Amino acid sequence: MRILILNGPNLNLLGKREPEIYGSQSFEDYFNELVQRFNTCELSYYQSNHEGELIDKLHEVGFSFDGIVFNPGAYTHTSIALRDAISGINSPVFEVHISNLAEREEFRQVSYVKDVCIGSINGMGLEGYAIGIEELIRS
Repeated sequence: MRILILNGPNLNLLGKREPEIYGSQSFEDYFNELVQRFNTCELSYYQSNHEGELIDKLHEVGFSFDGIVFNPGAYTHTSIALRDAISGINSPVFEVHISNLAEREEFRQVSYVKDVCIGSINGMGLEGYAIGIEELIRS
């Protein structure tokens, strides 16, 4: 099973940025753990701070990969273009957020991508990515 983990803006700063919210582990270190944990899957990872690059990656893998675990970061609350990109591909997408959005600022309460994803999880820290992979495997 081929699964892409796709991270949006500022997630390249995991382990450095606001550790009280996002933890102290880098995503690269966590990704290595995921590769070992889900060794029957072919996991790939891509991160960009640029909306168009995220859309391009969705288009690139969205017809050939078995699933995508996607943390759109702040674009979750602003990007209809990402929503449309998810709607336009065949690969199922599972939305992940590290923090609990319900406990954050009011503008973070809206997800433009949630209703075009097969599922969504937030507030579980980095473990949310593993949950997303497990859900894609089950689907």
